[in-house]
Amino acid sequence: MSSIRQLIEAVSDGRVRIPAFQRGFVWDADRVAQLMDSIYKGYPFGALLFWRTRAELRTERDLGPFKLPPRPDDYPIDYVLDGQQRLTSIFGVFQTELKPKEQAVWTDIYFDYRVAADAQESLFIPLEQDEVDPDRHFPLNVFFDAAKYGPAFRALPEDVTPKIDDLYSRFKEADVPVQTFTTDDRAGVAIVFERVNRLGVELDTLQLLSAWTWSEDFDLQRRFESLSEELEPFGFKGVGEDITLLLRCCAAVVDGDASPKTLMALNGTKVREHFPHVVNGIKGAIDFVRKELRVQKLDNLPHSTLLVPLAVFFAVPDSKSVKISSDQRAILLRWFWKACFSARYGRVVQRNLQADIEEMIKLKGGLPSKLDEISVQIDERFFLESNFNLNAVSSKTFVLLLTQERPLSLVGGSAIDLSAALQAYNRNEFHHLYPQAFLRGSGVPTDRQSPLANMCFINAIDNKVLGGDAPSAYKARVSNREAVLKRALCPPLELFADDYEGFLKARARMLLGAANERMNSD
Repeated sequence: MSSIRQLIEAVSDGRVRIPAFQRGFVWDADRVAQLMDSIYKGYPFGALLFWRTRAELRTERDLGPFKLPPRPDDYPIDYVLDGQQRLTSIFGVFQTELKPKEQAVWTDIYFDYRVAADAQESLFIPLEQDEVDPDRHFPLNVFFDAAKYGPAFRALPEDVTPKIDDLYSRFKEADVPVQTFTTDDRAGVAIVFERVNRLGVELDTLQLLSAWTWSEDFDLQRRFESLSEELEPFGFKGVGEDITLLLRCCAAVVDGDASPKTLMALNGTKVREHFPHVVNGIKGAIDFVRKELRVQKLDNLPHSTLLVPLAVFFAVPDSKSVKISSDQRAILLRWFWKACFSARYGRVVQRNLQADIEEMIKLKGGLPSKLDEISVQIDERFFLESNFNLNAVSSKTFVLLLTQERPLSLVGGSAIDLSAALQAYNRNEFHHLYPQAFLRGSGVPTDRQSPLANMCFINAIDNKVLGGDAPSAYKARVSNREAVLKRALCPPLELFADDYEGFLKARARMLLGAANERMNSD
C-alpha cells in the first residue's frame, strides 16, 4: 500500500517511470472524477503494478500530459506495468509542481460540497476555471500543498468546514494498493508481462522488446510496418498488424523457439542479421496457404499461429525460395488439416507450437519428422453440434474444407469467385441449405437451425432466388444439380427429401469423409 502523498513524491522525484510499451493516457475528465469519488467513498479501484529494476529502458513515455523529471542516479526505478491511467489521474489531480505540457488538456477536479451525498452519483466534477462557483466547489489540488490548503479552507463558510475537513482526511489517509515486482532478469519480466497481458491490460509487446533488445539503428516496428504494406495487396495486411504473430515468427526463425522467454533473450545483432530470413519465411508461409489451401486473408485461417511453424520452414536468406518435395508438401498439408480439426492452437498453445517448430525444422532439413502425427478425434458431431460462426475455429476450418472442393453457384452452376468470397468473408457469402424460414415453420428451434452441416457457400443473390421454401420446392432452381451438390459436399437425395434431421446426418457423414481424406492424404 502507498498513500497518495507517497505516490506524488515518487513521481516527482523521478523514481516512477512510464515505459514506452505502455499505451498513452486515454481517460477523460469524467473518468478521473469518478476515480476520485471511488477513493472518497472507499470503493475498490484496482491495484497499481510496478516493475522495480536498476535497468534503464532506452525509451519511456511521459506521465499523461506531465513531463517526468530525470531519473535519479543509482536508484531502482519503478516502471508502471498496470494502473497508468489511475496513477496519472491521482498525480494530475493532487500535485501542484508540474505543469501540463503545452496544448495538453487537463481539467481540475472539484468537490461539490452543496450536493447531497449519494452512493451512486459522483460528488466530484471536472471544471474549467470560469465554471467554478466558490460557494459550492472546492479544489482537490490544494490538499497536499499546505501553502494553498490553509487559505482555501479558511475561506469556506463555517457550515462547510467539517465536510471539507472530513474530505481532506479521507484522501490523506487513503491507501492505494501497489504491487511491486522486483527483478533485473529479462525472463522474469517476460513471464510477468505475458500474464499481465492475459488479464486484458493493453501493453505493447513490440515496444517492450524494442526498448529492451534492439539498438537505435534498427527500428523493428518500422520494419514490421513496411512488411504490412508489402502484404496488403495479397490480402494479408493483417499479418503485419498482428504484433504477437510477427514476434513469434521472428523468435521461431531466429532461435527456433517462440516463447516469451526467448523473445526477451533475443540478441539484437542476431535479429538484424536474420531479419531477411524472417521476412522471407513469413512471405513463404503466406504463399503456401494461398496457393495450396486457397486462403485469401489472415481471417480465413482457423489459427493465425499456423503461420509460425510454416515461416520456420520457408525461412531462407535474401530472395531465395524453398523447394518443396512432394513428400514434404503432403506432410505439411496433413499437419495443417490435423492442426485445424484438433484446434491444436486453441489450448496449450506454447507447448504445441514449440513441438511443431521442432518437427518443422527436421522436415526442412530432410530428417524424419513427426509433424503430421497429431492425434485427432472427430466424428459427425463436429458438423452437427458446432453452430456456424465465422469467428470460431470450427467454422473457419469448415469453410476451408468447402473451399478445397472449388464450389459452384447453386443457382447458376458457375464457379464461385473464392477470392472475392473469402476476402469479403461475411455472412452474405454463406447461407442455409434448409432455409431458416422453412425450419421455423417446421418447429425447429433456433439453436438447431445453423449447424455446420446445414451451411453452404451461397451468396446473397442466390439465397434470395432459393427463398425460404422447402428444399423440394427450390430443387428446380438449382442448376446442374449433380455437379453443384458434389462440389458442396452435399447429398442430393437427402437434401431434397425435406427430412431435416436425416439430411444433417447424411451431410455430416459426407463432410467427415472429406475431412478424413484431407488429414490422411498422400
